[in-house]
Amino acid sequence: MSDRGMQELALLLLTALANESRHGYAIAQEVKAITDGRVAPRTGALYGALDRLLADGLIAVEREEVVGGRARRIFALTADGRGRLETEAERLAATAQEMRRRLAGGTAPAT
Repeated sequence: MSDRGMQELALLLLTALANESRHGYAIAQEVKAITDGRVAPRTGALYGALDRLLADGLIAVEREEVVGGRARRIFALTADGRGRLETEAERLAATAQEMRRRLAGGTAPAT
């Protein structure tokens, strides 16, 4: 795991799956809801990121369905994915806290 953190889209996809398994379109809609419409992943970016998360073991295909004659995969967060999301949430919270401290006039900590 890199110390620099996850890319925003990957983090948002994990967040969208944190409380419920979803298919791709539902994940995209949840990402839009989470970000108040600021992020609306395009199909190629969405499925590319989902494939990377699958390869990394952070999500899994829970099941496949056929709806309207089309196959659709239902994705779920894995235990590793949940752990990574928790780690990223802590990292981002610490970064946000430091941002607020500096905006309030605090100085950078000594290195």
